[in-house]
Amino acid sequence: MKKVTVIGAGLAGAEASWQLAKRGVMVDLIEMKPTKFTPAHKNPNFAELVCSNSLKSDTLDFATGLLKAELREMNSFLLECADTTKIPSANTLTVDRNSFARLVTEKLQSNKNINIINKEVESFDLEQPTIVCAGPLCSDKLSTFLQQLTGDKLYFYDAVAPIVSADSIDYNFAFFQNRFGEQGQGEYLNCPMNKEEYLNFWEQLTTAKRVELHDFEQEINFEGCLPVEIMAKRGVDVLRCGPLKPDGIVFDGHKPYAVVQLRKENFEGEAYNLVGFQTNLTFAEQKRVFGLIPALKNAEWLRLGVMHRNTYINAPKMLNRYFQLKTKPNIMFAGQIAGVEGYTESIASGLLCGINMVRYINDLPLVNFSIDTCLGALGNFLEASNPNNFQPMHINWGLLRPVDVPKAEKKKAYVARSLKKIAEIKENENGN
Repeated sequence: MKKVTVIGAGLAGAEASWQLAKRGVMVDLIEMKPTKFTPAHKNPNFAELVCSNSLKSDTLDFATGLLKAELREMNSFLLECADTTKIPSANTLTVDRNSFARLVTEKLQSNKNINIINKEVESFDLEQPTIVCAGPLCSDKLSTFLQQLTGDKLYFYDAVAPIVSADSIDYNFAFFQNRFGEQGQGEYLNCPMNKEEYLNFWEQLTTAKRVELHDFEQEINFEGCLPVEIMAKRGVDVLRCGPLKPDGIVFDGHKPYAVVQLRKENFEGEAYNLVGFQTNLTFAEQKRVFGLIPALKNAEWLRLGVMHRNTYINAPKMLNRYFQLKTKPNIMFAGQIAGVEGYTESIASGLLCGINMVRYINDLPLVNFSIDTCLGALGNFLEASNPNNFQPMHINWGLLRPVDVPKAEKKKAYVARSLKKIAEIKENENGN
């Protein structure tokens, strides 16, 4: 039986390992937890969700929803685990993060084709089939090894949002409601502010003290996950047009001036995540400034926001559309270290690498998902982007091959074409 090494048991590594194992390949899955943790990770289980417990939209109105539909059609292991541990959250796929990580870990541990090794990887055999899923916070020693292997590497700073205890929220100033009457029972808890409250909050937020970075580090914020205080500094109304927009919300018969939305962290609703409140404020300042939100004036903070460095390789310079290292095709990269951005995108890259690594080691043609699908568009984005200013990107309609139909029909056309292509790929793969 052939063997593949998978480095890292995050979202990409867990998915890749399962896809390899189900196709009869032995897997050495190497994960440094619980022996060692990154600054952002706390849970000893695999596939830990850090920034949010939401895998974003689960409807076909958005590209991320179509990506999930493709993953389900391709029998994604982690999407199955996510669906099993899902908690109500309007039209998003939101999970109980602890239950999700525990389920993933238990299933991987019980798979007879997966050998789990708990240790820190400092280097690896460049001649052996390997999928690197070390994550955007891979250890310093492995980062050094990868830099020697791939050349230059890039980085940006990713911020994590705070979590508040449900019992400490003042429900006199909070109410359940989805925007614009979206389906569901009001899974978002809304915390409105009037104009005076918002302007005071904005002023304090923009002048609050942030955690200082090391002198030798350059701060590069990823546009898709900006700290809330950085967004606020771009203008007094930026937050009101972003995460605090009051559109589609009604409070006491009126539209609030601004509204902070909270999202459940677990099935029981004992904890809530502040949506869009990634931050690098000091802990003391977070308590002071976020306590200015009326519903959170007596908040008990279960987790305060932190900011960490995310590392990724220069994918268009180093990788092809199959996530293979151009100079050594027996080595693949998956997850955020490969240059994809987002939870679902990381899962997708793990699935793609798992499927094609099996075919590579068995001398079979690799599966080309093509840019008619979201899965194929991810690999194409990594390969075709400009290496001089490469930055990770979430899946979006613009990454797919255009469809020549009226604008109102585009999304349906994308979906129909994609799912047809996925069905063809499944049929062909089953027949080798």
